[in-house]
Amino acid sequence: MPVRVALADDSVLIREGVAQLLAAEPEIELVASCKDVDDLLDAVARGNVDVVLTDIRMPPTMSDEGIQVARRLRAIEPDVGVVVLSQFLDPQYALDLFEGGAERRGYLLKERVHDHAQLCATILTIAGGGSTMDPKIVDTLLAARLRNEASPLASLTVREREVLAEIAEGKSNSAVAESLTLTKRAVEKHINSIFLKLDLAFADDVSKRVKAALLFLADREMAPR
Repeated sequence: MPVRVALADDSVLIREGVAQLLAAEPEIELVASCKDVDDLLDAVARGNVDVVLTDIRMPPTMSDEGIQVARRLRAIEPDVGVVVLSQFLDPQYALDLFEGGAERRGYLLKERVHDHAQLCATILTIAGGGSTMDPKIVDTLLAARLRNEASPLASLTVREREVLAEIAEGKSNSAVAESLTLTKRAVEKHINSIFLKLDLAFADDVSKRVKAALLFLADREMAPR
């Protein structure tokens, strides 16, 4: 069964262009093309959407509607993935998108939309429960974090990196424990150690997990292939 996608963008040209790209991919079916947030939420409410592909700015406010939609769907439709398309090379938008967990969330610059292979791969990754971030955002995050020091992830143990990988998928402590066959207490100890090593010990709880996950995703994206 193909991945069912609802597209939202106030630009008719972009909607038509993306629709043509997706039409060539048998594993993806475009089930809704929406001009604003209300149309998009109505499409999701009909229950036939696996992934939302949305512009970051849409009517009515043209601010961060795509991020707001992602937050709302996290609460009411957690199984629906969201890929935010943005023209803004601003890591804060990515941080806002991944707040609350990276699972089923993707951030892609609009300049990538014409790349059929990358767009479809991103949609399929999100539909499968994964996460993705545009390489240019990764570069910006790494430049800010690693400008004058080696990656703090280098100090993590193998087990700590495994735990961090699970966190980056948006999993709770209990889910991490089940996945890695650990006790919840052991997971908590590993997470505390991770936060200390990444200099996140004094951040608030949500910010710790989001920032740690983004550092892991950035490190993974930049690793040699």
